[in-house]
Amino acid sequence: MGLLDLLRSFRSAPQQELRILLLAPQQELRILLLGLDNAGKTTLLKVLASEDITHITPTQGFNIKSVQSSGFKLNVWDIGGQRKIRPYWRNYFEHTDVLIYVIDSSDHKRFDETNQELSELLQEEKLSGVPLLIFANKQDLLNAAKASEITDGLSLHEIRDRRWQIQGCSAHTKEGVKEGLDWISKTVANNKKK
Repeated sequence: MGLLDLLRSFRSAPQQELRILLLAPQQELRILLLGLDNAGKTTLLKVLASEDITHITPTQGFNIKSVQSSGFKLNVWDIGGQRKIRPYWRNYFEHTDVLIYVIDSSDHKRFDETNQELSELLQEEKLSGVPLLIFANKQDLLNAAKASEITDGLSLHEIRDRRWQIQGCSAHTKEGVKEGLDWISKTVANNKKK
């Protein structure tokens, strides 16, 4: 069948079939979702997957969900954030397309600890140049630090080796989550053009 025959067959094809034929294959991305325990990683993952968030238990190992967003299939790996699990994070670094780091914006006492963990992640060779989205989670709580305060407190403006974005959000109210996903889609699409 030549190109002309193929084009003629499109004329007789139902519109829905034609639309399916013309769609580009969906691009898959490997997303690594990290942060300290109680930051809200699993709640965020369940929100992304449109699942019920009324009963969340601490992640003892990892969770994986595939999520559709802006023409991308996001394979999101949520790795537990307890201190005893963090040394195993490096087992998941390879082939990561985007790193999402979740911070509990209301837990001021742990900002130094989260800063230390994030700094170590950004020095990892296998994560070199990987775009970073920081979700400043729990913005719905009264004592939550604003994204701008966290940016200054963690010296995020000093990050020069990758694209990064901090997004205030609340996994419970879903506020700010879509904006973070949009940033991922735009960033990955821009990287593919280069």
